[in-house]
Amino acid sequence: MPENFSDMLAVGGKSNSLGRTNEVIDTVLSDQQRLDELYACVSSDDAWIRMRAIDAIEKVCRQHPEWIKPYIDTFQNELSISKQPSIQWHLAQMYIELDMSESQKNIAIDWLKSLLSDTDVDWIVSANAMKTLVQFTHDGLVDTNTTFDLLRIQQGHKSKSVVKKANGFLHELSSHTS
Repeated sequence: MPENFSDMLAVGGKSNSLGRTNEVIDTVLSDQQRLDELYACVSSDDAWIRMRAIDAIEKVCRQHPEWIKPYIDTFQNELSISKQPSIQWHLAQMYIELDMSESQKNIAIDWLKSLLSDTDVDWIVSANAMKTLVQFTHDGLVDTNTTFDLLRIQQGHKSKSVVKKANGFLHELSSHTS
């Protein structure tokens, strides 16, 4: 009987390490049928299991975005309400990879805009949300002025890294609109 993903993801050495996440990814990549089991781990009571599970899903998404497509509505209904930064930033990363319907893109865009609407957002979440929103702006899905406004808000973030990224994205968008 195969080893349970929840047990595998609970093992991590340091609590913030990815532990056996790569083993889980390899297992899913060789057996897509286990993706449901992995997704179930995102609802674990243990925040570290949730973090490792969403990391694994995002890495599977990079290689097989079509495998994740059936989960988009569930992500938007269940994961977008999570306040856990690791879930937020991985979800932002996946939105770039996924082929979504127009309504799914609109939901993703509204969620990204809400994350970036103030500076009280985790720095990694901000960085990934900005990157995805800028990509959607390049794709013509978000008004450039709206994205400018949100990037300007992030220029006030306490993280110097976020401020630098916001400045870079503002410059990038300015040169594309000139």
